[in-house]
Amino acid sequence: MLPKSFDCYDRFADYVNAYYNSSMSLDNNPPGNNSGSIPSDWPKPSAEAILHSQALVEYIKSDINEQGGVIDFARYMQHALYAPGLGYYTAGSNKFGSAGDFVTAPEISPLFGRCIARQCRQAMPEIEGDVAILEVGAGSGKLARDILCELSALDSLPQRYFILESSADLRQRQQALLQDSVPEYFAQIEWLDALPSTPFSGIIVANELLDALPVNRLVNQEGGFRELGVSHDNGQLHYVELSGDTAAISNLNQRIAPLLTEFDSAYTAELCLTMDAWLVSLAQCLEHALVLLIDYGSARAEYYHPQRVHGSLRCHYRHHAHDDPFIYPGLQDITAHVDFTAVAEMAVDNQLEVLGYTSQAYFLMSCGLADMVDMEEVSDIERIELAQQVRRLTMPGEMGETFKVIALGRNCYTDLMGFSLRDMRGNL
Repeated sequence: MLPKSFDCYDRFADYVNAYYNSSMSLDNNPPGNNSGSIPSDWPKPSAEAILHSQALVEYIKSDINEQGGVIDFARYMQHALYAPGLGYYTAGSNKFGSAGDFVTAPEISPLFGRCIARQCRQAMPEIEGDVAILEVGAGSGKLARDILCELSALDSLPQRYFILESSADLRQRQQALLQDSVPEYFAQIEWLDALPSTPFSGIIVANELLDALPVNRLVNQEGGFRELGVSHDNGQLHYVELSGDTAAISNLNQRIAPLLTEFDSAYTAELCLTMDAWLVSLAQCLEHALVLLIDYGSARAEYYHPQRVHGSLRCHYRHHAHDDPFIYPGLQDITAHVDFTAVAEMAVDNQLEVLGYTSQAYFLMSCGLADMVDMEEVSDIERIELAQQVRRLTMPGEMGETFKVIALGRNCYTDLMGFSLRDMRGNL
C-alpha cells in the first residue's frame, strides 16, 4: 500500500531477532509510554506481543537517533503502521472484527459490499474495453467477496479483480477467504504490489484506506502553527516541536487561509501530505476509470472547525478508542479523519473529475439498500439482525454521517446512482 521509503527498514530484522531471542524480563511498563496512561480495564497484550512492540520501539528510537534526535510525526506513523514485519499492518495480528481492534463496514454486513457492487455495475458500460476492478487495501477480503458475489448474481462479473495489498499476512487471509467464497472466479483475482504501471481502465475501490495514511501533526502556538515531531527520553517516545518552518506548516496555512478562522492556543490539526502523493500516483495510471473512496472525514470547513481543538487523530486497541499514538506501538491502529476537500483539490489538479460526494447513509440508500433488505427471504430473527446491520451502516450516531463517499473519474460521464438522493459536492 505504501512505499518502503526509509533506509532504516533494511535493519528491522536485527531488532526482531534481538528482542524475540532476548532474555529481557517483562514488567508492567508498556512499550513506548508509561503504564499510568493505560486504563486498567484494557486487555493486556501477551508476552510475545509486548516483545514485538518493544522491538518496534527500539527500531523507531534507532531511526530517531540517526535523524538527529527527532522525526516528524508522519515518519513515526509510517513506522508504527508499516515497518516490515513490525508495523501494525505488516505483522500478523488479527485486526478486524470482534476479535481484533476495530470493525469496518464489510465486517458489519455484506449489504455494504452489495451496494458498492451495484454502483460498479452501473458504471461498467462507461469503461472502454475489458472491465477490471482494483481494490486498494482489501482488509479481511470480505468486501471483495461481497462485491464479487453480488456481481455474479447480477451476471456482471468483471474480467479481472485486482487487490493491491502490502501486508503478506492480510494477503494470505484474503486468498483463503476468496478461494473458499468464489472458487469459480478465483483464477481471475490477482494481487498487486503497487498501482499499475500501464494505463488502467476500470473501477478503483478503497474503503478505509485514506485514514490509515501517515499524517503530519501541527499545534497552534503564539505566532502561528508549529509542527510536532517525535523524540525519546528514558526509553519513552514523546512529542516535541520541530524547529523552523516546514512544508507541512506552509501547506496548512494555505489550506486554512480561506476559512478566515481564529484558532485557540494549543489547537491541534492533522495534514495528510502522504494522501496528496498517493492521489497523484493514482491519477497517473488511470485512463478510463471510476474511483470510489469511502472513509470517515468531512469537508475542510468542518475538518478544521475551531471547536475540533484536539484534531482527529484516533488510535484503536482491542475496541478501545483513544488519542495516544505511543501506547503499544505496533499493537494498535493509528488513524486520522480525511479532509475530503483536499481529495477533491488533488483530483482536479491531476485532471480527474469529482463525480459525487455524499454520506455513507445516502450512498447506500441510493444504491438500493432498502430494497435489498425488503427482498430478503429470512426469518424474523434474521430480519432483526438485518435491521441492526442497516442501523450501524446508516444512522448518524453510527457510520451513516461520519463516513463519506467521494467519486472521482476520468472519461466516465454517467450520473452515478450512489449520489442520486443527495450530492454534497457544493460543501467541498
